[in-house]
Amino acid sequence: MTLVRTGVDAHVREIAAGQGDLVAAWQLAAAGWSLSAIHHCRRHHGWRTVHRGVYAVGYAPLTRRQLWIAATLTTPDSVLSHASAAACYGSRSFEGAFEVVTRPGSGGPRRLGRLLACRSNTLEGNTAVYEGIPITTPERTVIDLAAQLDKKATGRLFRETLRLGLATVPSLSIVLKRHPGARGTAHLRGLCRRYAHLPYARTRSDAEALALEVLHDAGVEPPNVNERIGGDEADLSWPARQRIIEIDGPQFHRFPQDDAQKQRAWNTAGYDVTRISSDDVYDRPGRLIEAIR
Repeated sequence: MTLVRTGVDAHVREIAAGQGDLVAAWQLAAAGWSLSAIHHCRRHHGWRTVHRGVYAVGYAPLTRRQLWIAATLTTPDSVLSHASAAACYGSRSFEGAFEVVTRPGSGGPRRLGRLLACRSNTLEGNTAVYEGIPITTPERTVIDLAAQLDKKATGRLFRETLRLGLATVPSLSIVLKRHPGARGTAHLRGLCRRYAHLPYARTRSDAEALALEVLHDAGVEPPNVNERIGGDEADLSWPARQRIIEIDGPQFHRFPQDDAQKQRAWNTAGYDVTRISSDDVYDRPGRLIEAIR
């Protein structure tokens, strides 16, 4: 990204270069800038106001990452949280008209333009820096959102957080002990107890991760996950039964030759193959259970 002019103060360039061509008034004040100097640059150097006291000093349209950074620059102690944090981690999508931060203190959420500012007295030990962005830890993000989501959505967030390797059941369990009375934590503790042994991190999609839960709840012996058979990776396999279940997502049929090649390799290795759609896993899980039984 290119700054508006090379004549902008070198200190501004240094700060902005490390945070997506964004700078905060409190940072400049700490460096000795007067309020009038900040206003002068805002008016005459083309700085764009993203939030009150937060400016973009480059020409290009702001990316989502820049919006996340800008939200955390609104105060020195703001961290990205809740839906915005999950979107940053990639564990849950969020396309709201605002970004969410949490700051130390008490009181309810407050909407400030394109920002939702929350308060918490339990941030200590529950924050991190992820790709240069101050943010609640993945574990704390799951706990914060569990208070707002229904059980189905919480389950998906739980799976995605583990599948992406952002957290583990032990790490989530430790943080849950610090928030014993928070809404949604009873359900999360139940998920940790029930599915502690499932290899979420080996799955390639949430549909595969959910399939492991469905099979566990049905009392089906655990499958191997994404192991190579006949030279090709199979979603779920049971070597003793010589069975494979492939979970076909939206991308299925885009590469029919590849799918046919895999099928032949597995059949040659002596495996029976059953294909079910990801929609079946979500909406008709009985078909998954029938496929292996």
